[in-house]
Amino acid sequence: MEQWEVSTSLGPTEAKENTSSQIVNRSCENLECYMVLTKAEKTAIGSICFLAGPITLLENALVLGVIAATASLRQRPSYLFIASLALADVFASCFFTTSFLYFHLFRRGDGPTAYLFKLGGVTMAFTSSVGSLLLTALDRYLCIQQASSYKVLLTRRRAVLSLLILWSATTFISFLPLMGWRCPTGLTPPCSRLFPYINQGYLACWTSFTLVLLALILCAYALILWKAHRHESSMTSLQGAAGTGQARMRMDIRLARTFGLILLILVSCWLPALSFMLADVSVVLTRTQQRAFAFCSTLCLVNSAVNPLLYALRCRELRVALLQLLQRLCEIVRCRKSTEALTPGLPSTEDNNCTAISEDEMPRNRTTRLNSISEMVNNQQPNIKQ
Repeated sequence: MEQWEVSTSLGPTEAKENTSSQIVNRSCENLECYMVLTKAEKTAIGSICFLAGPITLLENALVLGVIAATASLRQRPSYLFIASLALADVFASCFFTTSFLYFHLFRRGDGPTAYLFKLGGVTMAFTSSVGSLLLTALDRYLCIQQASSYKVLLTRRRAVLSLLILWSATTFISFLPLMGWRCPTGLTPPCSRLFPYINQGYLACWTSFTLVLLALILCAYALILWKAHRHESSMTSLQGAAGTGQARMRMDIRLARTFGLILLILVSCWLPALSFMLADVSVVLTRTQQRAFAFCSTLCLVNSAVNPLLYALRCRELRVALLQLLQRLCEIVRCRKSTEALTPGLPSTEDNNCTAISEDEMPRNRTTRLNSISEMVNNQQPNIKQ
């Protein structure tokens, strides 16, 4: 290859620089220039992945299972967005953990096609996660801003359509490098120093797109807080009751604290990694900066582990549905054990009672409770609109 040959006409200094450049290029041929973690860093980051990966998978799989098993939740656009977020985080826990450990800890490189396919899966998962967070924020904004016409504006069909558009767009954007938008010079500039075979132009576009999504999420929650503050202030001035006014203001402050916590975790997990990506476009990163980025990228996985706690399990209806599902499963297990303990061929009144409870009474009780909670929320929406 011509790029590996050293010209005999070069001086000693130029020949030395060219020789060092050859060594770097040869190491990049095996992707070793991207495998920058030390032994201690491998242990620390590997521990984070081995801990956060399974936890993220189990949490989000539980959320998906509860929503899929509860008919009343499947009909609600809000829970469809939460289910999309959980699905994206399930993909993130699988794709990111396996790819990251395979590359950085086990130091096993792939060819361009295999690597870009794995990276596309990771990119699709994280991009869809941020996009689902944006849809969740917009859903909450519509619920506050257009409370009286919320159910008309955001139907289940429109929610499904928005999710289809989101996943189609993120999948297309994520696999653009695999479809041809890759580094034209192999592993040398303008190739990224953070991701092999990735063009810096593509990295700049994807990073800017993700920053726009995060900015829209911040704006949506800022508008929600502004609308809630105006509503609480107007209610306090109209009622004129000091005790009630203080209680309402405390509720307003609790809302601000909740959204503040959500935004703080979101920005803290995503901004460091995105900052390194922007820096990679403009300057040549050192090995120390590459190692720092490897740690910051694991924070995105931590964000996927926290999302079910912030968005799903804080919802009362989902927690009620989870308890009802667990009770139903316990009833089914108890009935099976009692059936196995009986003499074959003899009827059992206990078995019949268990069947009646697990199949008839439990769904009816669950529907009644969830409907009553939904009615309470619907009754409160006209007050929010005022």
